[in-house]
Amino acid sequence: MNLSAEPDTPPLPAAEPRLAAGGRYVAISLLSVLTGLLLWEAVAAGLRSSLLPTPAGVVHAALGMGVGVIARNFAASLRRIAIGYAGGVLLAIPVGLLVGWYRGARLALDPWIQFLRNVPPLALIPFVIVLFGIGELPKYLVIGLAAFLPVTVALIQGVIDADHVLIDAARVLGANQFDVFLRVVIPGAMPVFFVGLRIALGNCWGTLVAAELIASRSGLGYMISQGELYFNIAEIFIGIVLIGLAGLAMDRLFYLFQQRLTAWQERR
Repeated sequence: MNLSAEPDTPPLPAAEPRLAAGGRYVAISLLSVLTGLLLWEAVAAGLRSSLLPTPAGVVHAALGMGVGVIARNFAASLRRIAIGYAGGVLLAIPVGLLVGWYRGARLALDPWIQFLRNVPPLALIPFVIVLFGIGELPKYLVIGLAAFLPVTVALIQGVIDADHVLIDAARVLGANQFDVFLRVVIPGAMPVFFVGLRIALGNCWGTLVAAELIASRSGLGYMISQGELYFNIAEIFIGIVLIGLAGLAMDRLFYLFQQRLTAWQERR
């Protein structure tokens, strides 16, 4: 018997293939969606009320409205979201990093940021309409504010919560202040930054619809207001469903991008 031989050790279990895990995730999600649609159909059929159309009734109403009409309103809302959201995020990045990294800037600007954070962008809609009219600029401004505040707060917190052990280690290894900020603090703030991006996206859709309800001649919010005006419940549901689907698709894109950019982060 060879006593020097290493004892047999059982092989480590192989990691589950990502493809199988992704397939299971898709299957569960599709099952959840199908279950929700069946419940909606059952409740609507049981109530037999014009106040709650069935999924088939919503699809029939959408076909009756015409793809062109729905596409134009959807494109108008999507354009406003894209411009306002991009502007708010681009402004939030330098402000959040500056306030989070420099204590003096945080002491000076954080009270103003927290003050504005507690003022709903919807409350500013009448004010910006008085200042700038009912064109596109007021919508961009309130959407930009709805994006700016969550992203700024998330970045500030992400920078403050950066791992000080890694910061000290980088300094010991000879990194200067700029290198520490660029290579340690910013990557460490990315997970919280993406959470802020996703929260901001939901805020922007809610703000946009409110702006379109008040002063607009196009967009999904305008569709919903027209449905209310003419008691077309199915049209209201068309707008709601399209907003939800658009928000869900954009959120999933952000999530996938986050997964790639923060692959180093430990996850459950």
